[in-house]
Amino acid sequence: MRELLVVAALETEFFNLVGPIQKIFYTGIGKVNAARMVTQLILEERPRLVLNVGTAGCLKTDSLGKVFGIRDVIERDMKAEPLAPRGTVPFSGQSPILESSFGTARCATGDSFVTTRDSWLDSNSVDLVDMELFAIAKVANHYGVEWKSIKFASDLANEGAALQWKYSLKEANLKIHEMIEQALNC
Repeated sequence: MRELLVVAALETEFFNLVGPIQKIFYTGIGKVNAARMVTQLILEERPRLVLNVGTAGCLKTDSLGKVFGIRDVIERDMKAEPLAPRGTVPFSGQSPILESSFGTARCATGDSFVTTRDSWLDSNSVDLVDMELFAIAKVANHYGVEWKSIKFASDLANEGAALQWKYSLKEANLKIHEMIEQALNC
């Protein structure tokens, strides 16, 4: 049994073995890759906590370059209207918001790199956008494993996002490292 399971999408997003982190698992990009890998890891490792670390686009300029604990996550690309409101799986009865015991920010996950403004994100009080967390949280919840997430606001989720993201990776690794102890002690 592994007490702590640390997962990131890519090695470039987080690569420091610090404190209690003995190994980092990389899921690959997107919800399907994240769900597949985290399911396998939970079944094999039986962790007490899944800690997701990585980068995310931010929707407010003053958030750029900061690190956030994620309070809750929603799915931004589940679009089954008129059967269910955006972000909600039709006929499932499951909450569209997955909550953590850590953090202050809301993240919205989808299988696209956000490069344009989306009013739905604003109306749902989204702070950050990523491509894996909702799947990780959903799998962890399914297996009764606690999850937490630390995200570095790497870009402004606009037309310059890809270049901003690329140049932020070294800083992301350092800032995520600074918040690890806080995540593990609450």
